[in-house]
Amino acid sequence: MSTSYKPTAAEVKQLRDATQAGMMDCKRALEETSGDLEAATKWLREKGIASAGKRAGRGTGEGLIESYVHDGKIGAMVEVGSETDFVARNDTFRAFVRKVAMQIAAGEHLRVVSEDDLTEEFRASELEIFRAKAAAEGKPEAMLDKIADGMWKKSLIDYVLLNQPSIRPEDDGKTIETLRAELSGTLGENIQIKRFARFQVGVE
Repeated sequence: MSTSYKPTAAEVKQLRDATQAGMMDCKRALEETSGDLEAATKWLREKGIASAGKRAGRGTGEGLIESYVHDGKIGAMVEVGSETDFVARNDTFRAFVRKVAMQIAAGEHLRVVSEDDLTEEFRASELEIFRAKAAAEGKPEAMLDKIADGMWKKSLIDYVLLNQPSIRPEDDGKTIETLRAELSGTLGENIQIKRFARFQVGVE
């Protein structure tokens, strides 16, 4: 299948509503299947993502807290939830949590787990900055809002943990959300990254 296909927002929403998979995963599935909804749904199921999405409403009262310190200068702590203590003690689950802690340590500009956690005030402020930057570069007035929105969406990779491609080479550029969803499908439980904190010497 060609990956040059660009799905519309409506197509992505339709697939997301049908599978409960993440937006980025739905977009990729549609790209991989040239917009074929049925094939895209199958693609998500094969990756374990669609079935994982359907578990998203289930509670995650168990889990694990992991910390990672790099050279005594940068530290990260993350809580990842699971449905059962059995999964929380699983080596694959623990390896994922460790990987997420390392990702956070590397993410200098990280602010939140999910895009939904960003405040509307922050979004508005960033859009205003991006719009002003585009205007200063001499972009047409009629295009400023569209350009600013594109810059905002691109910036989410820096701010949002789930949107970031994994820093681990063995993950082949998959986002943290994709890895989370795949793990959920593999282990058969709802897996959720709940919260994190990042510390750096000399930075408030």
